Amino acid sequence: MKNIVKFLKGHNLAVLLIILLLILQAYCDLSLPNYTSDILNVGLQQNGIDSAAPETIRAESLETLALFMPDSDVSKVDADYSEADADGIRSLREDADPEQVSELLMLPESVLFQMENAPESEVSVEQIRMAIDSGAMTKEQFLAGIGEKMAAYGDLSDSYLKQIAVSFVASEYEAQGLKLTTFQNRYLFTVGFKMLLMTLLMTLTAIATGYIASKTSAQVGMDLREQIYAKVMQFTSAEMERFSTASLITRSTNDIQQIQMVTVMLLRMVAYAPILAVFGIIRVVQTGSGMGWTIILAVVLLSALVGILVAIAMPKFKIMQKLVDRLNLVSRELLTGVMPIRAFSREQYEEQRFEAANNDLYQTQLFTNRAMTFMMPIMMLIMNGVSVLIVWVGAHKVDMGTIQVGDLTAFITYSMVIVMSFLMLSMISIILPRAGVAADRIVEVLDTTVSLSDPAAPKDRSVQYGGGALSFVDVSFAYPGAEDCALEHISFTARPGEVTAIIGSTGCGKSTLLNLIPRFYDVTSGYITLDGTDIRNLSQRALRDAIGYVPQKGMLFSGTIGSNIKYGGEQITDEAMREAARIAQAADFISEKPEGYDSAIAQEGSNVSGGQRQRLAIARAIAKHPRVYLFDDSFSALDYKTDLKLRTELMKATGDSTVIIVAQRISTILHADKILCMEDGRIVGMGTHEKLMRTCKTYREIAKSQLSEAELDGMGGEHVG
Repeated sequence: MKNIVKFLKGHNLAVLLIILLLILQAYCDLSLPNYTSDILNVGLQQNGIDSAAPETIRAESLETLALFMPDSDVSKVDADYSEADADGIRSLREDADPEQVSELLMLPESVLFQMENAPESEVSVEQIRMAIDSGAMTKEQFLAGIGEKMAAYGDLSDSYLKQIAVSFVASEYEAQGLKLTTFQNRYLFTVGFKMLLMTLLMTLTAIATGYIASKTSAQVGMDLREQIYAKVMQFTSAEMERFSTASLITRSTNDIQQIQMVTVMLLRMVAYAPILAVFGIIRVVQTGSGMGWTIILAVVLLSALVGILVAIAMPKFKIMQKLVDRLNLVSRELLTGVMPIRAFSREQYEEQRFEAANNDLYQTQLFTNRAMTFMMPIMMLIMNGVSVLIVWVGAHKVDMGTIQVGDLTAFITYSMVIVMSFLMLSMISIILPRAGVAADRIVEVLDTTVSLSDPAAPKDRSVQYGGGALSFVDVSFAYPGAEDCALEHISFTARPGEVTAIIGSTGCGKSTLLNLIPRFYDVTSGYITLDGTDIRNLSQRALRDAIGYVPQKGMLFSGTIGSNIKYGGEQITDEAMREAARIAQAADFISEKPEGYDSAIAQEGSNVSGGQRQRLAIARAIAKHPRVYLFDDSFSALDYKTDLKLRTELMKATGDSTVIIVAQRISTILHADKILCMEDGRIVGMGTHEKLMRTCKTYREIAKSQLSEAELDGMGGEHVG
């Protein structure tokens, strides 16, 4: 969760805007139950009359109410109503405060209505008036008696007392000949219009929130993919081996997709749920129903359920992503190795291997999905059980007159909103662990310390205009985690204008030696210099700009022939591209294609032969015009005739550059200026072909294993190329 929130740090403005919109949406959402309550309490039960202060009142009724009010209150109320008209009707003044008038009239109206509608009243209003007028009792004595009598109604809530007062107002309107349906319709239309506006506003805020959340999550996903890509581009072979290609693909796709999906939920549901719950609790408190304990009970039960399910499912989520890695690894091996699989008739074995990886993932996902499926009905049971409990408790309170039906309806709605908020959080809590694992895996890649880094003050200018002289000085190297060195005490110098060849048996360290030059790995001891500067003191970009590298396997990228040859940089012109193809002996087969240099190249160059792929890779290095050429057994797929032509042209094109060739065939490096013969990570011979034939037993054995004595004698005077 912490890492997911960390990914949102660059989107603070969007998050703030979403929170503000969610607050507005919650306000609208929680206003609707209150309006529903008003429709029930006021619109239906009170005929749309929502105030104890009547808009119009008969003068005689106001005089009667004055009997039940202190003289000070009578003066205030009298000032708030106009003089009686010809029909004896007094109207509430426009500048009067209806709330204040309602507060003053509510108790007198309630007492008077109870007295007038009681089946057997002890005393009538006329008797009270006559007693006061005759001096039999003072008004103060009467009001004191009323106070004692009202003690019997002390358990009534204000809302219930107001309902009695409103009943008096309704009877007053009827006495004036007014239709109550007019007040009711006006109130219902007013409240309904407000509800419609609130619903419309809530819809607009929900749409805006969804749009911003979706855009933000998509941006988070895009940023993470860019960061992962940029980081992986800095990885050395050691980091690539640590994570594996399949795992990095999963982290760049599946894991980021998980984070992107949960980010939307965080911004929409997780952020909305607590806002809704807090405002819902405030509304529940405002109802004054005294049933808040039912919500607390529901929240406790939901929290306990979620805690148990998370404890069970969390370990499975951690395993799941590793199983996705495993499935991707097996799938990638099957798809890239389909030809050997068919050649050795191992389809059934590989199908079983894939089925095993697929079944492991299936079983884990099935377990987590069952846990989520099990959670939902229990949560619904809790929610519906709480609803029944609220109705049962609320019905008793309605029966006792402490709350109204509309208030109970509003409380039920608010309670469901609160419970649904925790229900949303509970559902997210099941999804979050998997996203949390995915986020941890992303952070693991981003926080990885790359074993090779640029120096703080690179000395790039020292080699900017150099000739390309390359020297190994007592270099030893061991792969990360290996106990023995792959190379030991390697020392030699490759000079511009010379061809330095490296030969030896398989596994002797030839390619490893070559990989140290562009700093795919760093030396364990000793150092390598380019034009006298330790390559570790150069930026990787400057070092590799000086190098043209052709690996053992000619790697091509999806695109065109032209884009692959020009891969070395935008500075390569079409003329340089064609010249490089000519030197690499690729021009002929390119010209035979209908689209020439615009011919499509499939992924990894799968639509061209091995020899064509090698020649295009060589052309790519030549087109760059580097100062140092590195050929790692790059002529192995070429026939002897093409190999001879290519080397002839290559020597002409690279005459002033440093050329290092790793080869298996003696014929490829026979006339190199310097040949290094390697065995078990050491140089066992160094010199020309003639010298090594005389002094190096290992080289002599390699030469004799490939060529006859006559061929060796015949090549002795042949010039390279």
